[in-house]
Amino acid sequence: MLKTIDRLMQFIKYAGLSARKFDISIGASNGYTLRMKKNNASIGSDVIENIVRVYPQLNVVWLITGEGKMLKDREELMANMDKFSIEKQQEIEEIIERKIRERQEEELRRLLKEITEEIEQTQKNLGNKD
Repeated sequence: MLKTIDRLMQFIKYAGLSARKFDISIGASNGYTLRMKKNNASIGSDVIENIVRVYPQLNVVWLITGEGKMLKDREELMANMDKFSIEKQQEIEEIIERKIRERQEEELRRLLKEITEEIEQTQKNLGNKD
């Protein structure tokens, strides 16, 4: 029997996203969905709330129970979209963009540190050859 994490992975694949991009989009830690899948773990309610906020087209009943269709019908989706004001939609987009920038900056700092350490080690090795 499929668990919520299995259905979530189906949605991620359907949406054409990598697990990493999905994690960033919902504000989860890098590797969250893959860790949950690997450990066959349950998804927290706070994460489900974020998923539903960011992906309103996803049918939460299907996600949790497996009943019904993966995606909401167009009419239901439009009714839900009306609930989000333009300001709220922009706020969500800004949060996603900020999270993406933060993760990119973090990754660049880590990469810079690795490169600097490699350069220092190479210089040390060259100095030992003399």
